[in-house]
Amino acid sequence: MQYIDVQTRPEELTVYLQNKNWLNKNEVITAVTVPGAGNMNVVLRLQTNQRSLILKQSRPFVQKYQDLAAPLDRIDVEYQFYKAVSIEKDSPVRIPTVFHYDSEAHLMLLEDLGQCEDMTSIYTSQQITPASVKQLLHFLEQVHQTTASVDFPLNLELRKLNYQHIFSLPFIENNGFDLNSIQDGLQELAEVYQKDLALRQKVEHLGQQYLAKGSTLLHGDYYPGSWMQVENQLYVIDPEFSFVGEPEFDLGVMAAHLIIATQDITWVTFIQEHYTLPLQKQKLQELTGIEIMRRLIGLAQLPLPHSLIEKQHLLKIAYSFIMN
Repeated sequence: MQYIDVQTRPEELTVYLQNKNWLNKNEVITAVTVPGAGNMNVVLRLQTNQRSLILKQSRPFVQKYQDLAAPLDRIDVEYQFYKAVSIEKDSPVRIPTVFHYDSEAHLMLLEDLGQCEDMTSIYTSQQITPASVKQLLHFLEQVHQTTASVDFPLNLELRKLNYQHIFSLPFIENNGFDLNSIQDGLQELAEVYQKDLALRQKVEHLGQQYLAKGSTLLHGDYYPGSWMQVENQLYVIDPEFSFVGEPEFDLGVMAAHLIIATQDITWVTFIQEHYTLPLQKQKLQELTGIEIMRRLIGLAQLPLPHSLIEKQHLLKIAYSFIMN
């Protein structure tokens, strides 16, 4: 298997992809750049003499935290998700088109969405329209109604990694995270909850349910970093955490990030009212609370401008959601 990165020369990549028959006739790569800050995988933008493409490859580690091991086959999960989910071409929320996939090289060639940005800007703007949220919910309904084949990847190894960073480590004392290096006083805020045995037991119980197989195809990481906006068109990307589970997990992650961004807890009620498929409301609240807490006191930090007092307020809300 050949690893590719931004240092790989265009001429070398041209030959490599031509040998795979992934390029058009007389197509050559003229430039290789990085389209954005990737977390899990190597992602490159390939400019050719005919078009622009995205080339994506997984590694046996997390690209952003290279001392953190991660399963190589996560890109296969992403490919299987794109293959399984069918979205109308005129839908206001779409997924990128996959042109080619090589399971042995853990490599995928996709449509380039162009000069778009993800929606993590809502953390600073504190603004997202109800119309956009409705569109993102409708997309999720389409995913959740997808008939996931019985051989859809379990994605258990990646879920085990996710379990540690969502349901375990943020709630354990002396977990190795120096939260005061992120914001003075954050460590002391976290310790209040890390010493709460009842909270930890409740979170671990929900974590075991996350590891179990459900009956609904999930995106698995449905937050603003996976939502891309190109003018009036929304795209959803990066479903490598996809698995067959319970819909409340996707919805809880979504609700949590809307609340973190806007500090408006009514987004939970909004989701309950506008998601038209069956839903366990209590589980949605519990998983919303867990995602809020792990994003504030866990390793996977967000680009937040929030003061310590604002984070303290959010942690109290999250605690009440979990321990209701």
